[in-house]
Amino acid sequence: MRIGVDIGGTKLEAAAMNAGGELLLRRRTATPRGNYEAVVEAIAELVRSVEAELDQECSLGFGIPGTISPATGLVKNAFNSPFNGHPLDKDLAARFGRPVKLMNDANCFALSEARDGAGAGHAVVFGAILGTGCGSGIVIDGNVLGGRNAVAGEWGHNPLPWADGTDRPGLPCDCGKIGCIETYISGTGLTRQHAEQTEQTLPAVQIVENAQNGCTAALRSLARYEDQLARALASIINVIDPDVIVLGGGMSNVERLYANVPALWANWVFSDRVDTPLRPPLYGDSSGVRGAAWLWESPAR
Repeated sequence: MRIGVDIGGTKLEAAAMNAGGELLLRRRTATPRGNYEAVVEAIAELVRSVEAELDQECSLGFGIPGTISPATGLVKNAFNSPFNGHPLDKDLAARFGRPVKLMNDANCFALSEARDGAGAGHAVVFGAILGTGCGSGIVIDGNVLGGRNAVAGEWGHNPLPWADGTDRPGLPCDCGKIGCIETYISGTGLTRQHAEQTEQTLPAVQIVENAQNGCTAALRSLARYEDQLARALASIINVIDPDVIVLGGGMSNVERLYANVPALWANWVFSDRVDTPLRPPLYGDSSGVRGAAWLWESPAR
């Protein structure tokens, strides 16, 4: 039996999964705000409650914001969370008295969808979460590509490719830079760009709904978003040429992306034709915990 835990900024979710990938039990609790020790204790309590209900100890995998630095052994790149600078893997292992595995939450998403989700059967899978932020993961032959510096897949913190006058100068990113891909193609990015054009701040889901109802301003913002997403994904195709790209996060629910974005990215991909499929996730918001649970069977490269 495996337990996967998705550690988010607002919620902690744990799920027990059997060897066949079936989720048997899911539990959620709120993430304590801003206090590292309190979050670690909340994670421990959540896992213990699941194991008590199962009446057995399980392998433990955790999807986290950021990643463990190979240089220091401490969490890095976990913006807006209390984990940076802490040895979270060692602290959790000490709490449970057994080894644990941790990996970036976007890598867990990609692993879940590559193993038996929308990317199943493909050798190279690129998974991108388009939510509050923008994370991504690369899975090759069933194994997550971690990279020498543990930053493989940090696509959202590169500049938007082929930026034009309508994209510049760009918006500030949580990482401290200006004009990162994340600031354009996350759900938050859509909200911020729409507000910049209309002086009206709306959640991304409302902008999409307004576009579906024929609102000219919303249609313009969504078309601009699709063009930016197409350019961002074209750069991925040009570098790793994945067999399939799977979207996750709130923006993955926007059906028009799956036809419109591939029609646009052909303008930017360095090929005579582009056959890369763009797919919605099979497991949706369950992919985070599923991928975390699969970590013991999929070592990072």
